[in-house]
Amino acid sequence: MEKKYFLIVSFFLSVSLFAQSNISLKGKILDKNTQNPIESATVFLTSVQDSTVIDYTISDKNGSFILETKKINKPFFLKISSMGYKTYKLENKVLTENKDFGVLNLFENENLLSEVVIKSEAPPIRIKKDTLEFNASSFKVRPDANVETLLKQLPGVEVGTDGKITVNGKEVNQVLVNGKPFFDKDGKIALQSLPSDIINKVQISDTKTKKEELSKEASTSNNASINLTIDEKKNKGFFGKIMGGYGTGERYESSALINYFKGKRKVSVLASSNNINSTGFSMNEIFDNMSGGRNSSMAVNSANGSFTLNGNRFGGGQGITRSDMVGVNYSDELFKKLETSGNYFFTNSNSDNVNRTKTITFLPNGNINRESEATTSADNLGHNVSFEFEYKIDSTATIFVGPKFSKSNSKFTNDSFEKSFNESGQLVNESTALVFDESDKGSFSIPINFNKRFSKKGRFLSASFSNDNSVEDVNSLNKTNTQFYQGTDPDIIRDQIRKNRNSVDRYVAEVEYAEPVSDSLKVKVGINYNNESRSNDRNTFDFNSGSQTYSDLNPELTNELTSSKTTLRPQTGFSLNKKKYSINMTAGPSIVKYDTYSFYLGQPTNLTKNYVLPYATSRLSYRFSKSKSIYVNYTFDYDFPTAAQILPVEDLSNPLSTTVGNVDLKPSGNHIAYVGLHNYDYATRSGYSFYFGGNIYDNQVVSSVQYDSSIKNRITFENVSGTYSTWIGSSWNKSFKKEAHTFKYGLNFSANYGLAKGFVNDEMYEAKTLRLNPRANFTYEYGELLTINPTYNFTYNDSRYTNFRTNGASSVIHRFNVQTTNYWPKNWVFGNDFGYTYNSNIADGFKKDFYLWNTSLAYSFFENKMTAKVKVYDMLNQNQSATRTISPTDIRDEENVVLKRYLMFSLTYKLTKFGAKEKKSSGNGFMFL
Repeated sequence: MEKKYFLIVSFFLSVSLFAQSNISLKGKILDKNTQNPIESATVFLTSVQDSTVIDYTISDKNGSFILETKKINKPFFLKISSMGYKTYKLENKVLTENKDFGVLNLFENENLLSEVVIKSEAPPIRIKKDTLEFNASSFKVRPDANVETLLKQLPGVEVGTDGKITVNGKEVNQVLVNGKPFFDKDGKIALQSLPSDIINKVQISDTKTKKEELSKEASTSNNASINLTIDEKKNKGFFGKIMGGYGTGERYESSALINYFKGKRKVSVLASSNNINSTGFSMNEIFDNMSGGRNSSMAVNSANGSFTLNGNRFGGGQGITRSDMVGVNYSDELFKKLETSGNYFFTNSNSDNVNRTKTITFLPNGNINRESEATTSADNLGHNVSFEFEYKIDSTATIFVGPKFSKSNSKFTNDSFEKSFNESGQLVNESTALVFDESDKGSFSIPINFNKRFSKKGRFLSASFSNDNSVEDVNSLNKTNTQFYQGTDPDIIRDQIRKNRNSVDRYVAEVEYAEPVSDSLKVKVGINYNNESRSNDRNTFDFNSGSQTYSDLNPELTNELTSSKTTLRPQTGFSLNKKKYSINMTAGPSIVKYDTYSFYLGQPTNLTKNYVLPYATSRLSYRFSKSKSIYVNYTFDYDFPTAAQILPVEDLSNPLSTTVGNVDLKPSGNHIAYVGLHNYDYATRSGYSFYFGGNIYDNQVVSSVQYDSSIKNRITFENVSGTYSTWIGSSWNKSFKKEAHTFKYGLNFSANYGLAKGFVNDEMYEAKTLRLNPRANFTYEYGELLTINPTYNFTYNDSRYTNFRTNGASSVIHRFNVQTTNYWPKNWVFGNDFGYTYNSNIADGFKKDFYLWNTSLAYSFFENKMTAKVKVYDMLNQNQSATRTISPTDIRDEENVVLKRYLMFSLTYKLTKFGAKEKKSSGNGFMFL
């Protein structure tokens, strides 16, 4: 205990000492001719000897700057760079005390270019009209670091523990390399697998749709996009990693990434195989592919640790997963004006799991308790191909085509047992099920965009077409036995094969014409056509004991459902773009023809409904400064019920639940609003963001459930109004550096509140749900030797009910994690990842808390091209998966199989050969696993 207090006191004393040794530089930057202040000018210090960046800051709206830095005992330059101005340069001998430079005047660039580019002296940050650009070489990271590590060093850029990247509070939803996807636009592979030392610039802008990109319109997105440009010296050659590892319990991992770059031609091959629930391509130098360790920084599904790439799921999942993957990425300029890129993925995985669940379902006159156990196995195999072709017909016209193909096969086995009890604890029913499913699915889409810009600025014509066609065939063998102990319902025994075919065909076409009224005002007219057809056919055959085949058609479990929705939407709108603000509005009628058809028990049913419904969308954004902005979005549209919800056809496939549609359902209106405020102060290297949004529903489609004495239910659907869901969130972060010490703080908060309605046994219930999630993180870095990163995450869930026997339910989750990385002595890396999780109010029989400790020790040799590593996952052998989910109608506690303790030894080999002479690096070779 005394040692702990000593460390805390030492920490705050060190911060105090660092503050005392700081030197403060200040001044005010004005336009020489107008004497107006210049905002967001980059002020930076560089060494006279080798031009390395010592420190930097940004001027505020008054043109003032304050730069807190350390003493400088060698000659240095004070430089100021701003768009449209000549670079200011002042040499200083030493810096040993505070200094006020007074007024510093900048002269306009005579050529009035959109930006001033000085190739030999690029500032750390350059703010252009709609792009924030970072010079990668100005931000020091370890020579073995990946791109994600580089992003964490950039001011205003935050990479969360869940892998979500935000820039000045805006979430990043696209990461490109030289303007092209690197395997995927989400950037998961690029961030984890590309080394930071090949990156020249990191360019950040608002994400644009393909139409906005081609027409050069301003973005209407609330998200940000990152483009990584490759250093020209590193854009010719090849590099990559090859790794293999084997551990206790027959755990293994292997992976390889080989990249060949030559100008605009880029070829990358990625492969991996492991049985440790891994994504398979992490370049994390500490924990590699260990699930639950540093690899959790991938953007993963919070529920099961998996993520989806081009429609294929990787890693994670419930249970223990073995996965194999091969991917190829290619981009090139095949001939002048035609740029291409493409991807191919092959994936194969197998997951085994044992699931245990307890569920409480709320009723007005009592609750239902269910307990179930299931042993499952899933095999998935998939092929995925995608291409992008962009052809510039001339300087004003461009066409884009992006075909995608996928083919997959999956097999699923489920051996389960379930029993249900009434509120008195009496056993009401129980069932056993043995299910074997096999499905084949194929899909195809080919989006096409054409844009023509005219000589008059702002005038353009755009046309687009897209389709989405998919067919899935599912063969299912079902052997179930359901027994009832209360009431007079007979037992249900089934031994049958079901053959299902599900298809979706969607076609969308749009034409839009824009005419500028003035330099800032633009009027748009267009028309949108959307046709969507869905088909669900099921044929069920019972087992014939005489012929020993599944040949007896079961008419009650055989049906055909189809739906077709055709929407014609003429729309008009305008966009107003000023220096400080922009407004975009579009509105029009939606003319809808909705057809549904069913064939059941020899009886066809056809419903056709026609609607004329309003549609509107708008966006207002206001920029207080180049780093502070607010925006407001609003959309109103309608959702339509599915064929199963509206057609009067019984679905008896579940022995305990029958579903039938309601022909009187109406379309559901949906109001969506969103407000966001973002600000990052480059001068103080701190920032905050705030957002608020919500949905309000008119005539929302909800379930109406009737239970009988055997706890069998019958579900139909009704319209209700007055339901809503809201969300709110905020974040704050700050970083500062004192000599070799770097400190980063972050606070985040999010909350959700909503009102849901439904019907149970003819009574309407209401459920008000609240979720609070404050989070805090801190990072301390001592040069390149030590990193300490503690985080704390608190989650509170609460639901309040009316017309249920239960008035409410709540739960609390505490998550604490601390990660430490030590890079001393030379060529050694020692990392620890320790976490504690506590889940309150979970059902009896489920463990409330557990510890997860991962550790790793690595040594690099052979000129840092080879790395040997020993790592231990779940050192304390306590890992578990126990979760509680609270919904408007039930509480569900669930437990699944998870990875337990294993030890792994691995070897990694680094390949590097560029056209230019490679600069010899010091320290450890970065790892790819």
